[in-house]
Amino acid sequence: MSVQTLSTLQNLTLKALLRDEALALSCLEEVPFLLFPALFQRAFAGRLKKLMKAIMAAWTFPCLPVGALMKSPNLETLQAVLDGIDMQLTRESHPRGKLQVLDLRNVHHAFWDIWAGAEDGSCSSEPLDEKPTVVKVLRRYARRRQLKVVADLCLRPRHDETQAYFLKWAQQRKDSLHLCCINMKIWAMPVDFVLEILNVFHPEHIEEFELNTEWNVFNLARFAPCLWQMRNLRKLLLAPLYKNVFKIANRTGDREDKCVKEFVSIFSKFNCLQHLSMQGVHFLTDHMSQVFRCLMTPLGSLSITHYQISQSDLDSFSCCQSLFQLNHLEMKGVVLQVLDVMPLRGLLEKVVKTLETLNLQGCKLKDSQLNALLPSFIQCSQLTKVNFYNNDFSMPILKDLLQHTANWNKMNVEQYPASLECYNELGHVSVERFAQLCQELMDTLRAIRQPKSLSFATRICHKCGECCVYGKRARLCFCWR
Repeated sequence: MSVQTLSTLQNLTLKALLRDEALALSCLEEVPFLLFPALFQRAFAGRLKKLMKAIMAAWTFPCLPVGALMKSPNLETLQAVLDGIDMQLTRESHPRGKLQVLDLRNVHHAFWDIWAGAEDGSCSSEPLDEKPTVVKVLRRYARRRQLKVVADLCLRPRHDETQAYFLKWAQQRKDSLHLCCINMKIWAMPVDFVLEILNVFHPEHIEEFELNTEWNVFNLARFAPCLWQMRNLRKLLLAPLYKNVFKIANRTGDREDKCVKEFVSIFSKFNCLQHLSMQGVHFLTDHMSQVFRCLMTPLGSLSITHYQISQSDLDSFSCCQSLFQLNHLEMKGVVLQVLDVMPLRGLLEKVVKTLETLNLQGCKLKDSQLNALLPSFIQCSQLTKVNFYNNDFSMPILKDLLQHTANWNKMNVEQYPASLECYNELGHVSVERFAQLCQELMDTLRAIRQPKSLSFATRICHKCGECCVYGKRARLCFCWR
């Protein structure tokens, strides 16, 4: 029988089963196991809940990446999936094999691409975009006796009903399942609730973690033991965290300083950390050097935004080896106006062969500071994107910068501030000068190389909250329209 004939017969069989759910349920034991993935996909798409549960109860492959099929959360579909898991838990054995990993993450999964060729009933339990270290971890978990359930979680004050149902289901079955969260995001949740969730989804499995709260350092100290356990963390985002603003004599201040030191020491436990983002984490002012010294691996990206940086913080940039392989550096909203930027120049000189994106938007840099940084900028030949919006540069220094960017031949997006000469004595934009000077800067750059995406922007207008942007065409703020 030809492959084409066999494929036609399989499609006819699937259509017959899906037309009559009762028939499919009655003869499921006789269905060839290679048809299970396609049958499950179509039952899932058609929301045939009884058939979905029955297929899951008799699932023949070690993994089921159902999350890849969930384009949007649906409570009834999730209930059917979890009911199928409950049926798996209640049966003792199955002649065809037993499900080991249920993956609820919304990521593309290799299983759905290769299942037709898996004649021996084996499958890959790794998403295509996962790193090799993740695969190793997943395989180790799959060898355990407990059924493993993998999910990504975003915890907000108002859960959608689908996630609320899943969390309740998971809490009730935490002793009979191996529950694993790879990517966890927390938004404005009480520390007690987060600790409760991490008692169900163990911290050691988390690889990407975002903490967007308004906790003070005392709440953070309560949470610290969970952070200590995140040994496989690759990506960490903290935003924002605060010091206690109501100090009671020196006693509270001493407690706070102790909490900060304990938090900083946690970075020494992150053996896999590659991406670090900190937004408005002001309690780390004057402690950034300790953070960098604790890092155990070179970072690929560092983002420090809207942060009150000190000179001692900035000084640490040029002497921390964990920063010397950066691909991405962001310092948006970090005011450098009164600081010595030579340490930043020292860092940039270390990463000239690796740095791909640089964001210094809103740093309030002056001409003299740009002049100091210029020798390091022009050496960064791997740059694909730069953002210098909201800095205070004059026309001559901007021209000088652009004229020294001949080796930025990989550049895709470049954003510069409108020159100081675009403003009148009251600080308002002069529209005619803005258009004229920006065009002059564009001509300056085009004489050196051909930019792909180039724009100049004014400061944000204090009246309408918009800025004027000059790119392929001029876009004025609302006040000028």
